[in-house]
Parts: sequence; structure tokens; C-alpha cells
Amino acid sequence: MQTTEVEHSQHVISELLEVLIGANTEDLQLAEIEGDALFFYKEEEIPSLEKLLAQIETMFSAFYSHLTLLKNNRICTCNACSTAPNLNLKIIAHCGELQFISVQKNRKPFGAQVIEVHRLMKNSIDSDNYVLLSKSLSDDIGLSVNYCSKLYQFKKGDNEYDDKKIEYLYSIINNQELKIKPFAQAKKIHFDKAPSLHFEKHFPISASQLLEYITNYKYRHEWVDGVDKFEYNENEVTRLGTEHVCVISDKHLNFVTVTKAGNPGQLIYGELTTSPSPVDELYTFYVINPLTHNSCKLELEIFWKAKSIIKKIIMAFVVKRVLKKNFAKSIDDLHNFVSKIELNPQ
Repeated sequence: MQTTEVEHSQHVISELLEVLIGANTEDLQLAEIEGDALFFYKEEEIPSLEKLLAQIETMFSAFYSHLTLLKNNRICTCNACSTAPNLNLKIIAHCGELQFISVQKNRKPFGAQVIEVHRLMKNSIDSDNYVLLSKSLSDDIGLSVNYCSKLYQFKKGDNEYDDKKIEYLYSIINNQELKIKPFAQAKKIHFDKAPSLHFEKHFPISASQLLEYITNYKYRHEWVDGVDKFEYNENEVTRLGTEHVCVISDKHLNFVTVTKAGNPGQLIYGELTTSPSPVDELYTFYVINPLTHNSCKLELEIFWKAKSIIKKIIMAFVVKRVLKKNFAKSIDDLHNFVSKIELNPQ
């Protein structure tokens, strides 16, 4: 699971950085991605107090809106995904005369002001969720320490760097005052009938690791035959509502991640597609039951909906046999793939 958590943490940070870049309303230039931080700059213009505070609010709102989505639509149980909603955001802003350096045709800010704004990242603010504006910037835009709103309550602060005291204003951000954007939350699917097809198999790995092999589409070619290509967002952790496409002989079958109610302790991942004919809706649920620390039982449940009588007949007498054969082989291939990895760990 350590490999899974490292990969998923990278995906989570990547998604959040993309969200913050997308929340750039002031035409800021992205100088560099510095690990889990973004370094923006703007030349020849300092945004007004109103515009700057609005930009900061937009970024905080976008950031925490995405964390809410990650929390509510999460299916992965790894530490990186389960703790992602606890992440915080710091925004530090400064102004001054900029110099630039060119490295391999990339023009980047350089000099004393760049050093100073990076030093301000190491401050004595007793929070991990705040905005900090240097004194030079707050003086330039007319931000007073008395400025107060629902979101901002600024205070004075200062720290000493290389025997030089740098003053600033800061405000701890109350997330309850942010406007969280609405998002589509997948509903749990309910069925009042038994699955049309049902398979069971024991696996020699933990339930969490099996879930990763099933939900991480980069492994699909290892255990699903007959698909030319799987199309999906490689920088996204699979969650409720995410989509992927199976390309088979130039036909694109679209799938969306869903779930259904289960028993306590079970891990459930589901896929819905309306693409293959003659079915109107085809649901595939992978229900993983933990047995021991390194073993689990997988139950594969297939449901479908066919509206017309003709479609129901075709599904019952033709398609069902094909699906039974294909899914049985996929489960066997998944077991062989997992067993091979367990015998030959990297």
C-alpha cells in the first residue's frame, strides 16, 4: 500500500494544483511549480485591494470545494485519500522590483524580492490555513490592519530573517465562510432483485490492495481481454463519478463509477455503462470482503436493465452466455495477475 499511497498523494496534489491554476482570475503568470506549491507573478501591475482579496477568496473556495468533492466521492481507503480532506492552503503575496533570469528559454523571476517572498513562507503564524501579505504590498494597496469582513480579519505579524525584520499582515481563513461550489455526487444504486450474474473468488492480498488493482485503470490490460485501449485521466484517483472509456474495434464504451449499499467492512466499486447494445444499463459491482490482513474474497455482481421485450429475450438467451464467459475469464486473469505480483514483488 505504500506505493499506492505515494501515487495517490501525487494525484491528489496534482489535482489541487490544477484547481488553483484554474482559479487564476487575475491573469497571473505561473513561474514554477515548486513541489506542492505554485509560484505566480504579475508584471507592471499590482491588483487593487478588492481584486487581490477576491482572487485569494476564489483560490481558497476552489481549493476547499475540491477537497469536499474528494471527501464525499472517495472510494479508496488508502491513507493519502482518506486524509486528503485535512489538507490546508497558504497564500503569501509580496510586491517589489522584479528581475528575471532565462534558463533554457524559460523566463523566471529572480532576485531579492523572490528570496524575500520565499522567506515569508517560514513564519510564526499559528495556523496552516491563512493568507499573508507583506508590508510593502499591504501599504501599496491600502490594506489596513483594521480591515475586517466575514472572511478576513487581518492582524500584524513579523519575523526576522538574516538579522532583518520583515513585517506583514495576515488573516487566518475560516473555511465556514467560503462559498463551496456544488458538485455532482453519485447516488447509491439500489436493486430489488438478485444479480443476473454472480462470481466469487478468493485473493491472496489485502482488500485495499485488490481495490487498487481493480480501480486503477493502468492495470486493466493485465486482466481484461479484447479491449484495444483504456482511456482515462491518468492524474486522477478513481472516485464516484469518474469516467473511463474502453475502445474496442473503434467502438467507444463509456463507463462511470457508481456504488451501492453494502455490509460493514466491505469495499464496493461499481461501473455503469449504457453503451453496449442491446442492454440499456449494465452495472458491474466488485464487492470485496476482507478475510485476513493479506486475504480477501471478491464477489462480482452483474445487473442489467433492458426495457423492451425483445432486448430482454436477447439478453437472457444470447448476451448472458457471452457476459458469463467474459467475466469469468476476467476474474481468473485478475487472480493470476495478482498471484504473479505476490510471488514476484518489485
